[in-house]
Amino acid sequence: MLSIAPRFQEIEAELAAVGELSDKPAGTVRITATENAAETVLWPRLAVLLPKYPQIKVELTVDARFADIVTDRYDMGVRLGDEVARDMTAVRIGPDLCFAIVGSPAYLAQHPVPKKPQDLACLDCINLRLMSHGELYAWELRKGNQQINVRVEGQLVFNGTRPILQAAIAGFGLGYLPLDMVQPHIAEGRLERVLEGWSPTFTGYHLYYASRKQLPRAMAVLIEGLRYPYSAI
Repeated sequence: MLSIAPRFQEIEAELAAVGELSDKPAGTVRITATENAAETVLWPRLAVLLPKYPQIKVELTVDARFADIVTDRYDMGVRLGDEVARDMTAVRIGPDLCFAIVGSPAYLAQHPVPKKPQDLACLDCINLRLMSHGELYAWELRKGNQQINVRVEGQLVFNGTRPILQAAIAGFGLGYLPLDMVQPHIAEGRLERVLEGWSPTFTGYHLYYASRKQLPRAMAVLIEGLRYPYSAI
């Protein structure tokens, strides 16, 4: 028995080591998000978080449509808080989001600057087609208790915000975009804001997922690392 005891201790130590290894967060987490959410919220946090968990893999799909994460077999999705279905568990991962109407100085120099939302009907506006149901997005404008959805017209229609930004900078008309996306271009003089008093603020981006009794550890780690307000990673 004395000769066998040390081997039992070695086995126990080996089992403990295996248990510790298997307890590390591991696996692939599939996420769907809009372009702006991926660029401004997800990637900056993931770039810091993932090196600390090398066994976690993330597959990120940038998609403008509202994907059914259950049907499409995603683990999580990212959308503005007001857009998340009520049967999903949601965690805020970013601050409130402000939108702005912008145009290039060259475009605004050749066209009347709008003073009220109705003036947009006489200007070139760059439209966004919502891939979820195929319709053009109506610009949601808000000033105090006044709220109006404006259908705009123009030469260009895109299904993503990045091309709208590029077209606005190039002088093809006005774009309706997240303020954090256009702010650097405003600061450097490539874009100017109009109808600033009508710029609405929306509930920030939320990570959402189907409720379950126990989350995989890889998902739980990402959720906590992305949760807003942010803590040190």
